[in-house]
Amino acid sequence: MRSHFLSLSVAAAALPLAIACNEHVARHHYPRQVTSGSSTTGPATSATGSGTTTGTTAAPSVSTTYTYSLASSESTAVPLSSITASATTNSAQLPTLATTYTAGAEPTLIEGAPPLPAINLNIASYPPLDRTPPTDSDEVKQWKQEVANSGIQIPNIKPNVAGGCPTNPQAVANAGATGNCWWTCGGCTRDTDITTCPTKGSWGLTFDDGPAPYTPALLKYLDEKDLKATFFTVGSRVLSYPAMLQAEYMEGHQVAGHTWAHPALTTLENDQVIAELGWTRKVMQEVIGVTPNMFRPPYGDIDDRVRAIASAMGMYSVMWTRISPTQTFDTHDFDIQSGLFTPEGVLQSWEFILGNASKLDTGFIALEHDLYQQTVEIASGYILPDAIAQGFDITPVVNCLNQPLENAYIETNDNSTNPPAASGSGVVTLSSGAPGSAQETGASSGSQGGSNGAITTGLSAVLGTTLISLVAAIVILV
Repeated sequence: MRSHFLSLSVAAAALPLAIACNEHVARHHYPRQVTSGSSTTGPATSATGSGTTTGTTAAPSVSTTYTYSLASSESTAVPLSSITASATTNSAQLPTLATTYTAGAEPTLIEGAPPLPAINLNIASYPPLDRTPPTDSDEVKQWKQEVANSGIQIPNIKPNVAGGCPTNPQAVANAGATGNCWWTCGGCTRDTDITTCPTKGSWGLTFDDGPAPYTPALLKYLDEKDLKATFFTVGSRVLSYPAMLQAEYMEGHQVAGHTWAHPALTTLENDQVIAELGWTRKVMQEVIGVTPNMFRPPYGDIDDRVRAIASAMGMYSVMWTRISPTQTFDTHDFDIQSGLFTPEGVLQSWEFILGNASKLDTGFIALEHDLYQQTVEIASGYILPDAIAQGFDITPVVNCLNQPLENAYIETNDNSTNPPAASGSGVVTLSSGAPGSAQETGASSGSQGGSNGAITTGLSAVLGTTLISLVAAIVILV
């Protein structure tokens, strides 16, 4: 039976658009931020308190009660009332890396890895930050030839237009396993997509969008708890914070790609997808000396065309666990910074994830971020302490697949037991339609029986057909 150290109910009067709307029209990547919607916090909440949060968005008001419990939280955790969209930190107070690594250092946790390179990046030789790279460079031409030489046929699938599911009705109609297998609109996966950990009770811990100024604080916490994670890093951020990538790698975390500029990949032409993956792969290899063979598509936006290109470049896609077209293991931590979610809403998302994880025959992978101060604070102060107290086996994705860390990199991968992606053989065989959700399954839309009692007007109601239809008509400007 679960130990209830903390129990808190929060009533909210607004529907965050990010729940009901397509991920890649509601979510933005640094430095672009969602600005629609605002929230004001009522009575302060803390690890032992309770309170009420209200907010307004463009959507109709919907009454929601957030109910969750935590088996544990950190005694030094930032109070929930202080984890807000407006939270700011003086640059002099930013966390610093506990250790910086010198050229020639041996990655002792990765058998067969070369010594660490010197950080000697020629910034001018790389594309502009946070923009999809041009496709006429010599590097991209080389990667295009690599794709052509792989022997993998790239499907002739027309790129989607910006706006997600509502603006691509034909792609949505063809999004299933017999069509283009578009994950964003329907949740379709192929056997080469990594969506769960095979062992029940295991959690493939992942953080997206870094390295970033608060990543050192997360690394410090993970080191204190002897935890390892997978960091899906953005190429533009690696160019900005190379020492942080080295620290992640040298301290035994798995590092993987997350594109150069964080676009929705299905909206790009083939050559642009190649450029996004190629430049990220290049800067990571230049900084740590090895090349990752896993990546996460921003917003989970992937179809058979993008999969084929990635596979031809030796990369597997890692998603997060999903049970239905609208329900995923997304903590929504990213949305604290924009004001679309409160910390309490994130902890309820975590509660839903736990409820569904208990029903799975497998482990799971959830979506979290190290991009913002708020995301690091909610993870290290609340989510991870709770998961530790409950006894989850928390590892990087490659380890949760029962593979050694060496198999996460092309140069150290054991090809005899873990064939490269371009061979057409996946890391792990999974079924189409990944299990899991961000919502308790099997409950009515009006109320849900979670592990800590009733949830009034749960996410089923939030994601009801009326609101989905309404939100489908809303265009959120990127």
